[in-house]
Amino acid sequence: MKSRVDPATLEIVRGALVASANEMAMVLSRTAYNTMIFEVQDYCIGVIDPAGRLIAQNSGGLPIFLADMGVAVRDGIEKYGLSGFEPGDAIIMNAPYICGQHLNNMVVYSPCFVGERLVAFPAVRAHWLDVGGSRVGFGSVETTEIYQEGLQLRSIKIYRGGKLDENIWQIISDNIRFPESSLGDLRAQLAACRLGERRLKELFERYGVDTVNVCIEEMWNQSERLARAAVAAIPDGEYTAESYLDNDGQELDKTVPVKVTVRVRGEEMEVDFSEVAEHVRGPINCGPSGGIAAARVAFKALTLPSQPVDEGCFRPLKVVLPPGKFLSAGPPAPLGLWSIPLPTVIDTVLAALAPAVPERIPAAHKGEMGGFAIYGKDEASGRRYVCLNMTGGGWGGRPRGDGPNAAVSICQGDVRNTPIELLEARYPLFFDYFSLRPDSGGAGRFRGGLGVELAVRARYPAAVNFNIERTKCPPWGLWGGRPGTVGEARVERASGLPGESVTKRTRYPIVPEDRVVFLTAGGGGWGDPLEREPEAVARDVRGGYISSGEAADYGVVLDPATGEVNLKATETLRARLRRERKK
Repeated sequence: MKSRVDPATLEIVRGALVASANEMAMVLSRTAYNTMIFEVQDYCIGVIDPAGRLIAQNSGGLPIFLADMGVAVRDGIEKYGLSGFEPGDAIIMNAPYICGQHLNNMVVYSPCFVGERLVAFPAVRAHWLDVGGSRVGFGSVETTEIYQEGLQLRSIKIYRGGKLDENIWQIISDNIRFPESSLGDLRAQLAACRLGERRLKELFERYGVDTVNVCIEEMWNQSERLARAAVAAIPDGEYTAESYLDNDGQELDKTVPVKVTVRVRGEEMEVDFSEVAEHVRGPINCGPSGGIAAARVAFKALTLPSQPVDEGCFRPLKVVLPPGKFLSAGPPAPLGLWSIPLPTVIDTVLAALAPAVPERIPAAHKGEMGGFAIYGKDEASGRRYVCLNMTGGGWGGRPRGDGPNAAVSICQGDVRNTPIELLEARYPLFFDYFSLRPDSGGAGRFRGGLGVELAVRARYPAAVNFNIERTKCPPWGLWGGRPGTVGEARVERASGLPGESVTKRTRYPIVPEDRVVFLTAGGGGWGDPLEREPEAVARDVRGGYISSGEAADYGVVLDPATGEVNLKATETLRARLRRERKK
């Protein structure tokens, strides 16, 4: 079916919608109080239509928010009806089993009107520092039901017709630990939505509501056609892969199975989560939207990685997700660490498709969200603080190159870590070092990327939340590539007592001069290490990416004096290693 609008108008409207979301993101990041928003950029901007469908998303928005911006708005539509919105309204929403995420990820959206016609909802999701409950920061493994995790706000009008509901504002203020930060972030989200209303209204008025709506429908149709063509290029079949998580944070000796089946039939793909583990006691569960988001991230990466995000991108995708799984938990299951399993789930979806499209699938990446929470009281100022930050790790080797170093997970897109200098300026912390982790990338024709090492000390007594994952299931290699080194964390005691390795712990006490060391995982290798260019191995040794001893994993012999490749000895060693494999 041909478009009913001319191509130039279509592209102008498409660009204007994305630009509106990007401008909203700029307002949010420049006015938020919380480093997780203005530095890490743990947020997403969506433009949603009156049926709750995604029209556009900001460039660089978190991939894992692909599924549930629309469902947050649809809940409000079901509650109030389209006639129940008026200009000046603003709605706040974090209902966990609708949005699928932990309560800190707060959605704020508002209706945009052209005349009396409701045309769209600009929406902002952002990570608040605190939402009350027993959890401080992120990373707590103690919660066993959602009521311990903070305030639940389901489609609440915080503004009605432009007038603030002071009672709602006070309820929020009285029930969170850092109201200045969280309410400052709320104001930033509201400001972004108000800007979005103006920009969208300008667009709809300029071209006419009907013309813009036709453009939106054509955008979806184009995305659908491109996605279907990408799926059609994958051989039909049923593909399965399995992995597992270390534990749920409560039963530390019990792994959590992840089994995924992907079915490709012509232009359509089905991701089946029927065989993943049931919901668990600990807080690594997510609501159905979280599980669907994991499938969408994998699907988008495979089909249209560079295409702007809209509802049409996902029309060829079906997700099978029975209720009661840890990816589709219901009340009162805890969701505080909802995001922790999702990188592994996405890795597993991609691993399932590796035999079908080996030229497009990388080895496994670090497989966890990566981050830390350190909190306590700044005795110099008398104020409580919580320091949150992201830490990158290694991505898997790829069919045409090495895996990136020190990158955040596939779920996190373009989020960034907060610079060490800024953290030391804002919090009573010292960072001793922050560097790449040598030898952490798996050996392969294309080496896995490196994880990082970070060491931090607190100036006053403090507590740390640890949520280290994938220490038992390392980032796997593909096609003969070796697995990456798993992540770990340890506490080195200043008192001279033995240090301790820690995986999942909440409120772990530290005192001044104790050193907390985080070591993130490296990515798996891709392809036979004996096929890696010898000079690339020598270059890695010179650069400190691998030690000279690790060169033997690649069958490479280096001159101990010069570091240059001894080609004859390398050929002999590789021939011997290949013979030994056949025995």
